[in-house]
Amino acid sequence: MHLVAPITIFTISLQLSNNETGKAMNNMFFGEKLKKEREKRGWSQDYLAEKVYVSRQSVSKWETGKNYPSIEVIINLSDLFDITIDELLRSDEELKEKVIRDSKQLAYPKWKTFFDSMFLLGAFLLLVKLIILGVNYFAGTEFLVTDGKLLKIIANFLPLALMIIGGIGSDSLKNKYIN
Repeated sequence: MHLVAPITIFTISLQLSNNETGKAMNNMFFGEKLKKEREKRGWSQDYLAEKVYVSRQSVSKWETGKNYPSIEVIINLSDLFDITIDELLRSDEELKEKVIRDSKQLAYPKWKTFFDSMFLLGAFLLLVKLIILGVNYFAGTEFLVTDGKLLKIIANFLPLALMIIGGIGSDSLKNKYIN
């Protein structure tokens, strides 16, 4: 449930509105809009770069359309210029797509890390179990005590269960939020 909120917020903010400011800026791309807002305030590229914690070269690349800022920087710029994200992104389809991709990536990394860690833990436990079985077989020892039915079930199926749950969870998140 927590993963849907950021996507919804950015999807809603990207919808085009018909206010007066929007009509005036409708044909302006992000770089032009950024430069106009910066110059309107009398700010240099260096000053704006300091405000959003990037290099002057980054600001220059944004203004010339050679690169785009991350979603976090776009939010900061929106706050600095006291305009909506929609006004910054209007008519710049490539940047809108980048913002949507970035917001999807922001939505799930903690869960993806959790499932990836679960998979790796299962793989590690399986490897340890195989090493112990190999040592027991070749050295003739009984290194792992598996007295009790429950302990045997856990030792045999826990690594596999962790790997399956971790793999399915990670893959479903990737398919849902990246594609």
